[in-house]
Amino acid sequence: MLSSVKENPLYEIVNPESIAFFGASNNVSAMGTTQLNSLRALGFEGSVYPVHPRETEVQGMKAYKSVEELPEIPDLAVLVLPTKIVCETMEACGKKGIKHAIVVSGGFKESSEDGVNLEKRLIEIANRYGMIFIGPNCLGVANPHHKLNTTFLRYEGKPGFIGMASQSGSFVTQVFQYLSQYGLGFSTAFSVGNEATVDIVDCMRYLGSCPNTRVIALYVEGIRRGGEFIETARAIIPEKPIVAYYVGGSETGRKAGFSHTGAMAGPDRLYDGVFRQSGVIRADSVTEMFDYCWVLGNLPKPGGRRVVIQTHSGGPGAEAADICGRIGLELPGFSDETTSKLSAFIPHTGSIQNPVDITFSKNWMDFFSGIPKALLEEENMDILLMYFLLPSEMVEQSMALMGMSKEKVEIESKKFIKMCCDAISGILKEHNKPLVGFTYRSFRDHFIQELLSRGVPIFPGPERAARAIKALVRYYELREEIVKAGGQGIKG
Repeated sequence: MLSSVKENPLYEIVNPESIAFFGASNNVSAMGTTQLNSLRALGFEGSVYPVHPRETEVQGMKAYKSVEELPEIPDLAVLVLPTKIVCETMEACGKKGIKHAIVVSGGFKESSEDGVNLEKRLIEIANRYGMIFIGPNCLGVANPHHKLNTTFLRYEGKPGFIGMASQSGSFVTQVFQYLSQYGLGFSTAFSVGNEATVDIVDCMRYLGSCPNTRVIALYVEGIRRGGEFIETARAIIPEKPIVAYYVGGSETGRKAGFSHTGAMAGPDRLYDGVFRQSGVIRADSVTEMFDYCWVLGNLPKPGGRRVVIQTHSGGPGAEAADICGRIGLELPGFSDETTSKLSAFIPHTGSIQNPVDITFSKNWMDFFSGIPKALLEEENMDILLMYFLLPSEMVEQSMALMGMSKEKVEIESKKFIKMCCDAISGILKEHNKPLVGFTYRSFRDHFIQELLSRGVPIFPGPERAARAIKALVRYYELREEIVKAGGQGIKG
């Protein structure tokens, strides 16, 4: 059983009210300065105490020459220091009474035998003072719900629902912008580095009880506590999906992971078994991992794997049908009742089969209201896969041909696109079935942005969309198996 989030030992690391920051200076190119600026850019509302042996002021903030001079015992210490002084700084933090730290500095077990011994010394110091710390050799944490970001790059976008634990620091910070373009973001993200006192299992326990986290993403280079990983995952899975991307299964991946964090990887088939036994969905790339998280954290439970495809172009519909068939999703036929409903909207040039192809209609609202409503009411379907194409320039051109002024065209075209998107979101609220979209348009397109803002997952092409649907279906199948086998839910 997992404890409530405030009882978790990592709570103060990702929800601190005060931070001592070591390694920031008035040198704007220093890594510590960059990370301090990332923290301030997100608007952290607690107290921040830069500690610097020579500067009296750091980036406009009062600095302290040593941890002993701090006016209070901070909840968290962040160390971005030369390796040779990390241990003595941790000792000083321990003597001050600080119980939580993030050690960004590298040069420990991932680098050499001397680094292995230095990391052992760091752990011994932490144990002596009852401290826990993230790292070393990491980028720290991001909790945008608490306006906390200790990583190298500034957080972009809104706080989200994806919780992440990564054995690579770069993915935690470098995907901020990637996620924000889809309207996604992190609930809390951990870069665990060498996992000296906090590992990926500890982070899973925190994220499992975190109220802002709907789905958990894991970037894995090696799991040290296999039994506890399985036990923890099986406790979480009845309540939240977990998606993992494992990079140590190949020889090249194993070598890269070891040189990166000192992680000991295992055979690919072993991890396949661990994930399968745990109920964890495995992804084959970082892109796929976040695709899966998107639908798993955003869509209702499907009744099965029966997919209906809606399109207004034969090519995208055929491509979607092909990939669905190849990965084991089903394309059902329709009842007479649904066929009759569709006949009222689809011209003779279209198709009332699955995929449903409207080809052309003078009434766009049929595509965004009448047809999807009829399809979602079909008992013999579980998921709607929909091709989206509504170029703003085409809408504007049509309105200009109707004699509207340029100013009115701009206003009315936005109103029309909003009306179409409102129709889609309204139908989804009415029918508790998943809808996944795909498009070949730019994600800067106004229509696509409007849909994303309403929580509709839209992918660039049907293959990513179909694979995400399969992950959605697979999670609920695995969850059912775990529940039947006596998997426990989350307490608190």
